[in-house]
Parts: sequence; C-alpha cells; structure tokens
Amino acid sequence: MKTRIRTFSIDCADPYTLAQFWSKLLDAPLGEEDFPGDPEVLVQLPEGPPLLFIQVPEPKTVKNRLHMCLEPGTARDVEVERVLELGGTIVDDRRNADGTGWVVFADPEGNEFCVLRSEAERAATS
Repeated sequence: MKTRIRTFSIDCADPYTLAQFWSKLLDAPLGEEDFPGDPEVLVQLPEGPPLLFIQVPEPKTVKNRLHMCLEPGTARDVEVERVLELGGTIVDDRRNADGTGWVVFADPEGNEFCVLRSEAERAATS
C-alpha cells in the first residue's frame, strides 16, 4: 500500500484572501463551496494534490521550512512582474547576469516561494 500526499496545507490568518492570491497565481479554481470567512479554503490544482489554506490564530514568524518552486510557462521575468502585480513581494532576487537564477517571493501573508526559469529558458542555457 502506497502513502500519498492528500493536500498541501498552508496555515494563514485569512484563508479565502490568501487562496484567491494562489488561485490567480496558479490559474486554478477555488473550491466550489469556499467563501469569504471560511476557516478552510481549497485551491484545486490541475495536477497533483490541492492547496488547503487553514486559518490559525498565530502569525507567521520565521522562514518556511518547506516552500513551492514555480516553473512558469512564460519567461521568468514576465512571471516575476505578474507575481508583483498580484501582490507578491520580492524577498531575495537571485537572478544572474547570464540569465540563470530565480526570485524568492513572499505571498501576502509572508509565505516564501520561488519563481524559477521556464523550461525553454533552461534549455536555452544548458
């Protein structure tokens, strides 16, 4: 019998608002039964386990020990601008002059994630 990941759970203060950010970022719908004020909100990813945002009373205080690395379908720098427009904040810009590297972001509640180069960009520099 195999063990599988059922969801990726993310603690947060406002599940609906944070789920909306991730829903737009990943172009994935919110759960049909999720509404503002709900203590748990689901973002159903097109592949793999969904993201489950769960309300907790305490604020985030330290760096995530686990984070997502996103590979955009477009150029990394185009995706970086889109993430900024959606409300993400750059934590650490690790882009290099030769086009390699990535950008570390924080979502609206401070959870870190990375935007990597696209598959095409990696292939062009390999």
